[in-house]
Amino acid sequence: MSERDSKARLIDVELDESIGRSTPDVEHERAVAVFDLIEENHFRPVADAGEGPYRLRLSLAEQRLVFAIARENGEAVMTHILSLTPFRRIVRDYHMICESYYEAIRSATPSHIEAIDMGRRGLHNDGSQTLLDRLAGKIDMDFDTARRLFTLVCVLHWRG
Repeated sequence: MSERDSKARLIDVELDESIGRSTPDVEHERAVAVFDLIEENHFRPVADAGEGPYRLRLSLAEQRLVFAIARENGEAVMTHILSLTPFRRIVRDYHMICESYYEAIRSATPSHIEAIDMGRRGLHNDGSQTLLDRLAGKIDMDFDTARRLFTLVCVLHWRG
């Protein structure tokens, strides 16, 4: 990884109080999703003439996800507002298949569990690609970062 690439990354992700809090299990899943995103990512606002690393503050405003991006020192870089409407169906379907998956783990055959897991991964990939497409031209990220960010979007909607 070049020095420039190593600066095109997130070093902090904060969930604004507008997102609200949930059950301890959901809060744990949110913390894991944030940790995974920070641990490994490629993230750079396209219009930024400077360089990272970056801090991301996520908030919700009228069914929209607000990305407030700043430099490591806190200097604002940009704010991008993303409608969550295109994600509503896929997040709902993803949660349903996850529930089926966790239920299947307790009693289903390995082949049935594998089939559900394939469907779950497929939906997750679809959501990740939708996120990548919706942020194209605004935020440069790789597919793995989009996957981690989509996981966080899903957990933000999970009520437990």
